[in-house]
Amino acid sequence: METSPQPWIKALRNSHDKLQAIVSPLGPDQLRQQSYDTDWSIAQVLSHLGSQGEIFGLFLDAALTGADAPGREAFPAIWETWNARSPDRQAADALVVDEAVTRRFEALSEDELAKLRLPMFGRELDATGIARMRLGEHAVHTWDVAVTLDPAATVAPDAVALLVGDVGMAGRTARPDGHQPRQLRIATTDPDGQFTIDVAETVTVAPAAGPGEPQLTMPAEALIRLLTGRLDPGHTPAVQGDPADLAELREIFPGF
Repeated sequence: METSPQPWIKALRNSHDKLQAIVSPLGPDQLRQQSYDTDWSIAQVLSHLGSQGEIFGLFLDAALTGADAPGREAFPAIWETWNARSPDRQAADALVVDEAVTRRFEALSEDELAKLRLPMFGRELDATGIARMRLGEHAVHTWDVAVTLDPAATVAPDAVALLVGDVGMAGRTARPDGHQPRQLRIATTDPDGQFTIDVAETVTVAPAAGPGEPQLTMPAEALIRLLTGRLDPGHTPAVQGDPADLAELREIFPGF
């Protein structure tokens, strides 16, 4: 995993700029069009990114001042405010908030970045960890919008190159119920890598230890989408291996 926060912040800037370029030309009807997420329109995806951007601003406040991270009880009021906005305002306001929180990351000095600490999820996140959280969500939700307008859209390569080096958190959203314990090895291209997925009562995803024969080979971009529930048959590039293994992993990683 890339441990310096700067590449993550740069990729976050690129992801914001990509999202803005996609969304700015859209008219009211397009904003109300269903996104890749069957429960959300494009505007609602943007609303989510906007509300989460607001929340990440609170995370940065806490990390900079040494305060506790805001608890889950602080989030519903933010979500309700965004949900009450019209689709047009959701889209416009989301881009403004997203730009603002991205600039906040960019404005942090090297000293501030080095000191940034935020206790969360039972561990202490540093500047890289906080930026990684934002990028992981931002890059895939940007794809949720992009692919609605261009079926050949992919997750941004710079985000993929970073995220594929830190796939460990993917197990948190896995659903292994009903699946037999097993281990699957996946090889990736662009960039090259090998990873193991251990399925048991819980699921772990980690870089493979030592050489081995992969059950599946796919682009790293496809692996990121697989682990976030976005590698449906209609949006799957060439994958080498048993289709049954891929189908099982689609069930284990339903996405968010």
